[in-house]
Amino acid sequence: MLNNTRKHTAVRTIAPRSNSRWIAALLGALLTPLALTGCTEQPERRAMPAQALDETFKDFGNYEVHFNALRTDELTPDVARAYGIQRSSNRVMLNVTVLRKEAEHAPRKPVEANVAVDAYNLNGQLKDIEMRRVSEGEAIYSIGEVSISGSEILVFDINVTPNGESAPFNVKLKREFVAN
Repeated sequence: MLNNTRKHTAVRTIAPRSNSRWIAALLGALLTPLALTGCTEQPERRAMPAQALDETFKDFGNYEVHFNALRTDELTPDVARAYGIQRSSNRVMLNVTVLRKEAEHAPRKPVEANVAVDAYNLNGQLKDIEMRRVSEGEAIYSIGEVSISGSEILVFDINVTPNGESAPFNVKLKREFVAN
């Protein structure tokens, strides 16, 4: 009796919408190998890092708000050190950037904005997150870190007010994280 073994690989890529190397280093591609053996066995199951299941930007007319959250141990040591981020499997970093649309099909331009975030888990426990401004060349980011414990679904209520605008743009990001 022959045992046919097939290997399937699923690839999910999150493409950055700006040219910044830093966003590319944060977002990257997530690779999930699944090995299937025989017809009756289940695929191998592994605990996976948080994956972008929801949208990672929202359009607000003349502006786009980009956002992402990931465990800080997914950052390279060099990136974490350069931006003063503590690498840990029980810490999550939120990254928010605001881009202004200059013209149709033209590159978006980063703009200064006030970014305020409320973070909480599904038990309603508030998480302390303080956003800080980071710039690299023309790129402008707001980043903040928050701790997690075990498996948590975090909700980030993000309020962004670009300089010169009076009303904030509101975005909600909900993501599951598993601390090792």
